[in-house]
Amino acid sequence: MSGLRVLKAGPLSLLQDAGRHGWQHLGVSPSGPVDIHAAAWANRLLGNRRGAPLLEIALGGAELEAQVDTWLALTGAELPASLDGVALPGWSRFPVRAGQHLKLGFAASGQRGYLAAAGGFHASPVLGSVASQRREGLGGLHGDGRALAAGDLLPCVDAADAFERPASVSWSYRPDYRKAPTLRVLPGADEFPAEQRAAFFSQSWKISPQSDRMGVRLSGQPIAAPSRQWSLGVVAGAIQIPPDGQPIILQADRQTMGGYPLLGVLHPLDLARLAQCPAHGEVRFTEGSLEQAQADLRAFLRFFEG
Repeated sequence: MSGLRVLKAGPLSLLQDAGRHGWQHLGVSPSGPVDIHAAAWANRLLGNRRGAPLLEIALGGAELEAQVDTWLALTGAELPASLDGVALPGWSRFPVRAGQHLKLGFAASGQRGYLAAAGGFHASPVLGSVASQRREGLGGLHGDGRALAAGDLLPCVDAADAFERPASVSWSYRPDYRKAPTLRVLPGADEFPAEQRAAFFSQSWKISPQSDRMGVRLSGQPIAAPSRQWSLGVVAGAIQIPPDGQPIILQADRQTMGGYPLLGVLHPLDLARLAQCPAHGEVRFTEGSLEQAQADLRAFLRFFEG
């Protein structure tokens, strides 16, 4: 099988799918895309299933050569994109022919772009998934979790006749990554004093440069957390308050257990928006409804899986 040859991989380009589920009891994190919204749209544009393997490209700076006739889709961060020097619109699908060069510049807004191919990229699954987890050395193109490098071949099928014309996602479905977001928080496992919860919700928080796919670290006025004597299982979006009072919001490559007190859990769709916030950018939080979050997630899954 042929596919896309990587000429430049950019700072961090990872093969991801819907994630590695069913192994958290053994300490294996699910991984998968940190922006499930942009990733789902990339696959939907091509008629792929929601969790079909695609490429998560951090910050941009990637260049690929097509060695097959197919269709691609690009969503997520505002990455200047061109095919043989001709500019491409974002959040769109487009045809490529063998020998053409796809070049992605660096993000003007947002942090991660998602590149999908018709039928998905192909790699051998590890524990049921191709999702790249560098810390645990699982998944990815080579099965060991490492990021893409120049010379790698991303296998995909010949799909030259998959579509009659290009298509784009409507502006009404596309987030504006230039705006500082207000993110919804659901109740957590620990009871925080009312004044500490108020302090969390009343201030703007800055994104720390030390953030990564494991967790987004925030910087602001410290929060005093209640003591806890045991560890709990944690999920994506869990808001941990360590001893220094600076919150950590867990992402796709999180650990599976945690001992820090949990102030709350981020709305699962707002976690995708957080993943596109740049270092030193600001975010605010508001209290959300569990019932509304459940309804939102059901609607999301119906739309992208129905």
